[in-house]
Amino acid sequence: MEALITSARKEFHRDLFELGILTRSDAGVLSNADRSSALSKTIAAAVADQLVDEGGYVFNTLEKLSGQTLGKEFERAVMRFVERTFPQLQNLRPGYWTVVQLGNNARLKTSDFAQYEHLAYLNELTKANHELKASLGNDYVVAPDVVVYRGLCNDEEINAEREIVDEDYATRADLRWMDDGRKPILHASISAKFTMRSDRAQNSRTEALGLIRNRKGHLPHIVVVTAEPMPNRIASLALGTGDIDCVYHFALPELVRAVEESKSEIAMETLDTLILGKRLKDISDLPLDLAV
Repeated sequence: MEALITSARKEFHRDLFELGILTRSDAGVLSNADRSSALSKTIAAAVADQLVDEGGYVFNTLEKLSGQTLGKEFERAVMRFVERTFPQLQNLRPGYWTVVQLGNNARLKTSDFAQYEHLAYLNELTKANHELKASLGNDYVVAPDVVVYRGLCNDEEINAEREIVDEDYATRADLRWMDDGRKPILHASISAKFTMRSDRAQNSRTEALGLIRNRKGHLPHIVVVTAEPMPNRIASLALGTGDIDCVYHFALPELVRAVEESKSEIAMETLDTLILGKRLKDISDLPLDLAV
């Protein structure tokens, strides 16, 4: 039987092809390639060719999706991959896990989680007070693309094997369910960027800093998933520490081979730096990293 993550990775790639996210134009340009860059087109094509050879995928004949729709569909594909994998790792990370595509229009907001529920109150204050809004700005408002959150545990579950808690102590612990409107715990914030050819890709870093600065309690995992073929553009977000845990590529082994075939020494050196420096991993590594 095929390993769970291996199977989910193939399903993820199948989604990219079948949903028209990863497409090839009549001129042979992949949807994640930069038309103005010969190297980008070469690497993107080589990665796609490997995926087709490995999985037998077929390019969708539909027209290329618009930029915003493409981004949303990539978010959905990433969400499905995480949903197929991480909640299954109960032996490594037990809990009631929910994976949701959040985005800007979802009813669920960052303030619906325990570490950030105070942001809703802060948002209402700034709406009512223009001077306060001018002073604070709105950089505390973040809207991750995909989130993983954990449901709370009641006392029966906590005391299942022995008495761990009673009515006297540990009554304010975030994980413990109490009849006081407590919110679930944000476990991971996943930013999905199909490509990194605009300043919008740096929004991932802005979102990360917002989550770091504005939390009350445990910091969630903060990661980025991308299909960008150019190592230097990936490096613009992946290099450095302190905000984003790690960047995950949708097909890293295939990218490595494609870059090697391109004979671009700069691209190969950049990619080696990212991988050896543990700043870039394959999407298959993500579920186990979330189990930490």
